[in-house]
Amino acid sequence: MNKTVIFLTFVFISFQSFAQHEHHQTPKDTTIKAKSPRTSAMAMIGENHIHIDYGSPSVRGRIIWNGLVAYDQVWVTGSHKATSIEFLQDVSINGKIVPKGKYAFFTIPGKTEWILILNKDWDMHLADDYNAANDVLRINVKPTQLKNPVEALQYQVIETGKNKGKIEMSWEYLRVSFDFQNTGL
Repeated sequence: MNKTVIFLTFVFISFQSFAQHEHHQTPKDTTIKAKSPRTSAMAMIGENHIHIDYGSPSVRGRIIWNGLVAYDQVWVTGSHKATSIEFLQDVSINGKIVPKGKYAFFTIPGKTEWILILNKDWDMHLADDYNAANDVLRINVKPTQLKNPVEALQYQVIETGKNKGKIEMSWEYLRVSFDFQNTGL
């Protein structure tokens, strides 16, 4: 009889404990998350800190290239506010010196070739006020096809050698990139 009382007491205490915890569970997170959150990528390449600030949209089943992002039109290469790239030291890109500073990173996507642009006007919404007269640099690149999809647009700053790096933008099944080198000026 004592074993039965002990067993029933144990079951009762366990049930009571569960019932108390059931009412103290953490509520579900009901925070509305942005569909294109602002994020950043950064790295030290030699003594140069490179910082990229961008909006990161997701594919979410949409047609991206020549759909959501039109071919042959200036794009902020992210979402909403223009993507910015900041170099804390001068760099050389495609043989041209780009002074230290903060720049908007625009692109003009094409089916087989993209134009990558660094522009002085880094603080703008979309490309509504884009002015080619403020371009610091334009380079043509061929996009790389990716085997695996990248759901949310992402940037990377990658060290490729002493004082050398690469900036990559990947989204859906495409990647574009450009190389740079610190000039030490």
